[in-house]
Amino acid sequence: MRLDYQGPWPEPIGFLLLPRFSMMAFFSAVEPLRIANRVAERELFCWHVISQDGEPVSASNRMTLLADASLETAPSLPSLAVCTSFDPEAALNRRLIRWLHQLAQQDCTLGGVDTGCFILAQAKLLKPRQRVTLHWESLPAFRERFPEIDAVESLYEVSRDGFSCAGGTAAMDMTLGMIARRHGDSLAALVSEQLIHERMRTPQDHQRLALTQRLGTHRHGLVMAVALMERHIETPLTLSEIAARVGISLRQLQRLFEQELARRPRDFYLELRLTRARRLLTETDHDILSIALATGFGAASSFSRAYKRRYGVNPRQHRHPD
Repeated sequence: MRLDYQGPWPEPIGFLLLPRFSMMAFFSAVEPLRIANRVAERELFCWHVISQDGEPVSASNRMTLLADASLETAPSLPSLAVCTSFDPEAALNRRLIRWLHQLAQQDCTLGGVDTGCFILAQAKLLKPRQRVTLHWESLPAFRERFPEIDAVESLYEVSRDGFSCAGGTAAMDMTLGMIARRHGDSLAALVSEQLIHERMRTPQDHQRLALTQRLGTHRHGLVMAVALMERHIETPLTLSEIAARVGISLRQLQRLFEQELARRPRDFYLELRLTRARRLLTETDHDILSIALATGFGAASSFSRAYKRRYGVNPRQHRHPD
C-alpha cells in the first residue's frame, strides 16, 4: 500500500495477521486486489499472509485463517499491513519488533489496519507528528498513549512515511485508492462496481455516521448538545453551560433528551465518559487516577464508584479480573 511502486509486477503486498485481527478489514483490503487482477486480465498484485509462527491465526470473529509464511520465511516485501483489532499489543514481543525494524531498514513501507498502529507506535516505527488513523473507538486511547503522533479520525491515510486505515470497509477504500494511483481511475471504478461499492470514499469521509443518524433525530438542539458532550470528555461542561451554548434553556435541554432519547442528559453524558474510560482501561497502561482525570472525574474514588454502578466491577477489577 506504499504511495508509489516501480515494479516488478505483480506488486507483492504483505499482511501480518495478529491474533483477534479484523476479518472484515483484511478481506476488504484483499478482495479489491483479486478483482483488479481479474478485471485487468493480468497479475497486477499478489499478496502474502504472514503470522508470527506460520501457523493459522484466529480472527476476532473466531474464524481461523491459514498463513503462507512465518516471520522468518516471509518474502521480501515493498509494503506490509499489520492487521489487528481487539487487544492489539497482546502479541507484541521482541522478536516481532526486531522483524518489523528489519523490514523498515529494507525500505518496506509499514502500515496499520484497524488498530495496527498500536503495534507500530509501540515498536517506535511511527515518526513524531506522522499522520495516522485507527478505528474511531480506539482513537482516544491511542492519543492518550502516543500524543506525539498525529492520530486523526479519517478513513485512511497514505504518505511516504506509511499508511493506515480505520478498519472495516475503510480498508476497501484504501486499496481502491491505491489501485487508482497505480493503474488509473477507470480500473478502480470497475473494481468498485464489482464489489457493489457505491462510491470510492476519500480519506476525508467520516468514519462514523452523522450524529443525526446515530441519534435517530434531526432536532438541532439535541444534536448540538451531544456534539458538545463528545468534545468535552476530559473537562465536562455543566448542563447549564451546554444549554447556553446551544441557545436553549436548561429545562428545554432536559426535555429534548427525555423526548428523543428517553434518557436524562446527565445520565447520557456520564455514559459517554465511562465508555471512554473503559476503552482507556483496556487499551492503555495508564493508572486509574490518570484515566479518571482523562474522563472528567476529580478523584479516583468518585470514578470507581461511578464505574462500578455502570459495569458491576470497579476499574481495577475490570483491568485485572483475576
